[in-house]
Amino acid sequence: MKKRHAVLVVLSACALSALTLGSPALAREGDVLARGSCSAGSTSKLKLSEENGRIEIEFEVDQNRNGVSWKVVIARGGQRVATLTRTTRAPSGSFEARKVIANGAGTDVVRATATRAGESCTVKAILPG
Repeated sequence: MKKRHAVLVVLSACALSALTLGSPALAREGDVLARGSCSAGSTSKLKLSEENGRIEIEFEVDQNRNGVSWKVVIARGGQRVATLTRTTRAPSGSFEARKVIANGAGTDVVRATATRAGESCTVKAILPG
């Protein structure tokens, strides 16, 4: 009986980790959240949400250092929709770039890239049509 319980605990833990670690993951119903990769110690994530027939894009980079300037490029389907400059701020040493764009027909593939001296972060998310 103890062996069966242990197997169930292990299987439950595996299923839970697959749900929480998978990317992209749902942030709330209809939202898509993807975690990106950075070339140094920062972290990045991209959230896509439908907003009144448009797409809200929220891109965040957390560097844990305040006052660092980053160049941000957001593209949909390979076409640039925003070029921004953002600076990390207290208390977390992160920045957020937000853009609302038209929602075209079909699936939307959004890629966000942030660069600074010595580091770059990239993340891609897909919002099904």
